[in-house]
Amino acid sequence: MNLYLLAALAAFFLFQLRTREQRQRIALLAEQLRRYQIEPLMERLTEGYQRALAESDPERRQSLWQQHGASELALADQVGRLANDFARLDAAQTSVSRIPLPYATRWWPQTSFDFRQLLALHARGLAAAASQELARSPQDRAYTLLAEMLLLQHSCHWFCRSRPVASARLLARHKTRHDQVLQSVGAATREGYGQIVGT
Repeated sequence: MNLYLLAALAAFFLFQLRTREQRQRIALLAEQLRRYQIEPLMERLTEGYQRALAESDPERRQSLWQQHGASELALADQVGRLANDFARLDAAQTSVSRIPLPYATRWWPQTSFDFRQLLALHARGLAAAASQELARSPQDRAYTLLAEMLLLQHSCHWFCRSRPVASARLLARHKTRHDQVLQSVGAATREGYGQIVGT
């Protein structure tokens, strides 16, 4: 058989397997998310932060920063409940590979990590960032929260697709690199992320 044809068939087979796995993961995440308003809350907060940054009047800007406390706490609470939901799933469903090959978690489990642990880390990071107890300005809290939200989105895209796709989406949609986001989250999130993901 022609080597080019064989390579093309192998590539097509891998593509089909990868597509099937991605659909399963997308369906699983969508099923867990449907109980919550996590995506609308993240969108509302992101837009609100952008309006505050664009406001030239200092008093008006300060007022805009302070309007988002309830949404910030609601987001942290819902992500925490989502993490609890995922904690009840089987490890085989939540294993994520660091290499973008279909079903790599089955063949090379040593290259994988548990999305349940990562989601729990994001929940703790968002809760800490949304806390009103720390002596921080609303702007500083919003900056950290935005980074925590972007890292959560990246992790969800990684779970559904792959790390390269997640990083490309982050850069395309938010003009921000993954390493920049990682440097902007809370210290506990950054440290825990490295321990779980291995980077």
